[in-house]
Amino acid sequence: MKISTIISGGQTGADRGGLEAARQIGLPYGGWVPKGRRAEDGKVPLTYTGLCETESPSYQVRSEANVIDSHATLVLVCGLPVGSTMKTCALALKHGRPCLAVNLAADRKTAVDQIVAWLASLPLPEGVLNVAGSRESKVPGMQAVTRAVLSEVLSRVNGPPLQTGGNSDV
Repeated sequence: MKISTIISGGQTGADRGGLEAARQIGLPYGGWVPKGRRAEDGKVPLTYTGLCETESPSYQVRSEANVIDSHATLVLVCGLPVGSTMKTCALALKHGRPCLAVNLAADRKTAVDQIVAWLASLPLPEGVLNVAGSRESKVPGMQAVTRAVLSEVLSRVNGPPLQTGGNSDV
């Protein structure tokens, strides 16, 4: 599956790393965030345009909306999915959406290869990818690692970017 849009909940770590990878190459991005743009570091910065607030401050409400609005969910963690990342996987199962959890603590090349193979196995030629996973406070550096991994994945799946930078919104 070629990725047409990346969405996420805007939380620190994997969520923002996914949004940054999209912004880096000018790919459309968006997603649902909790009411008040709630995040562990205060509020999701307004520089992440195109994000919509749910009616609730609940992270789970936001996570479920993003699962529903995507064709597939990629959960990036260091170790095993726990807590809210495990709930995101359960929400994908509940709504019949493909979900892949990838441990980025292992070899990065292996992680990229695994994600690319999974996307290729999906029965859609193009779709919206929901990116979720570990928070920056739980895994320092998660945002940067996610951005790097997804940038490589996007390059392999979508081909080289036609533009760099930009603020494409959904």
